[in-house]
Amino acid sequence: MHIRRSAEEIAANRARYEEHKKKGLEFAPKSLPGKSALPAPDLDEKTVVHQEVIPGGWYWSTRVKALETLRIHLTHGFSTVSLIAWNASDPVERLNLPDTAKLQWTTGLGKGRVIFSDMGKVMFSITEDSSGAHDCLMGGSTAAANARKYQGSNSAAIRNSRDNFVLMATKAGLSKQDIPAALSLFAPVRVDAEGRFQWKPELLNEGDYVDLRAEMDMIVGFSNCPHPLDPNPSYAPNPVTITRLQAREPAADDLCRTATAEAVRGFENNALAAL
Repeated sequence: MHIRRSAEEIAANRARYEEHKKKGLEFAPKSLPGKSALPAPDLDEKTVVHQEVIPGGWYWSTRVKALETLRIHLTHGFSTVSLIAWNASDPVERLNLPDTAKLQWTTGLGKGRVIFSDMGKVMFSITEDSSGAHDCLMGGSTAAANARKYQGSNSAAIRNSRDNFVLMATKAGLSKQDIPAALSLFAPVRVDAEGRFQWKPELLNEGDYVDLRAEMDMIVGFSNCPHPLDPNPSYAPNPVTITRLQAREPAADDLCRTATAEAVRGFENNALAAL
């Protein structure tokens, strides 16, 4: 049951949150950079392990090794890509977006941020990102939502991320209960002063890309389906290119590993788990 709070109670809760946030951010050793420059840097073909073009509406999963990078690139026009991930050696450990936002005091994921698992370890580092427009709050599309949104369309041709992820998990020997909340890349969702979700297409750029460095061996899944808030009345996701790049050892002062106290602790947990 929802308990309605008074304006005074809301203000008091907000003040306590801001105080905790201020104390947490005091330990951040450096500020985070802005967006990565466009166009995306050319790839060195010698470093490419595999490249996959995911058609609109479809999904793909892959295993990645620690320190390999996945580049998700809008090479064919705009599309939202939903992402989930599991620890390859123990899929009980999975992507955890609530902890990712809570530990870093922000839902604004971009270059320099990290993405946590539900065991306090770092799964991904965001090493490059040209948009900063990603949604870790709403999740992906469902069959029911698509049926309401695309009334009169050929339902057989309209796929959704929930069903894509169920198929993906099944093929990996997992179940629906193993599917975590999905991160939606290239989804310009913002929350207004009234707490309402807003779609802000001006935050996106032609040819946007994001580089995610794997910080453990993982199974990673992608679904290329429109975001629930995408205002386009037609179901028209474009193909997306995903490139898996060879592992590279990070520098000692690597931005993602040193930018915040929370990230430092997360990587300490990674190191302890490897012992």
